[in-house]
Amino acid sequence: MKVTIITAVLNSVTTIEDCIRSVCSQSYPNIEHIIIDGGSTDGTIEVIKRYMDSISMFISEPDNGMYDAINKGLMNARGDVVGILNADDFYANEKVIEKIVEVFKKNGVDSCYGDLIYVDKEDPDKIVRYWKSKPFRSISFMYGWHPPHPTFFVRKWVYDKYGFFNPDFKIAGDYELMLRFIEKNKISTSYIPEVLVKMRIGGISNKSLKNIILQTCEDYKAWRLNGLHSGFFAVFLKKIRKIFQFFQS
Repeated sequence: MKVTIITAVLNSVTTIEDCIRSVCSQSYPNIEHIIIDGGSTDGTIEVIKRYMDSISMFISEPDNGMYDAINKGLMNARGDVVGILNADDFYANEKVIEKIVEVFKKNGVDSCYGDLIYVDKEDPDKIVRYWKSKPFRSISFMYGWHPPHPTFFVRKWVYDKYGFFNPDFKIAGDYELMLRFIEKNKISTSYIPEVLVKMRIGGISNKSLKNIILQTCEDYKAWRLNGLHSGFFAVFLKKIRKIFQFFQS
């Protein structure tokens, strides 16, 4: 089973190396790492080029945002399973992909996901927030739940059948995609009760009040776009759930 990891990056010179090295260090041998750069000017490209022997495909050109970049990676993905690893993120240990493949083979599911921890931007050993997920139930999305997207791995045929990321979304495209896959189209999924990804705090959706408002509006739009009900209630509870992540351990 081949696993494709897609990384979209733009001007992340201080973090891209950790991202790449976390993929390179995986114990599972059959990994395809695709990196899509939006035209970085801060030295990111130079860092990436140092690891070209470990990167399956590297594209650097202007794009229409993160989701457009990821879609370019999906169009070129040859793996049976696809995961998205942001340029600021890295895998928790070298066994993550091995564990993912084991779950797909053992459970025969269409997707899987695990836990995520947010770490300090300067000190990745310092935990800021713990996103402890749980097994999916039919009412989960309605109560504000969704998987941590960087831990979400999906069979490639699901993307081919139900679509890629919607580029009309600027911040909540990952939420819309998971809502479309799991809630609307009922793909099967398994929960792995362990930390799979470490994410540096300060993502685009949390950088300003403007972006928080935009994300909230896009979350609600995701429900309406997919013809699903309970969107307002679900989006409200989604925000409440984040508060409790600061007290998880």
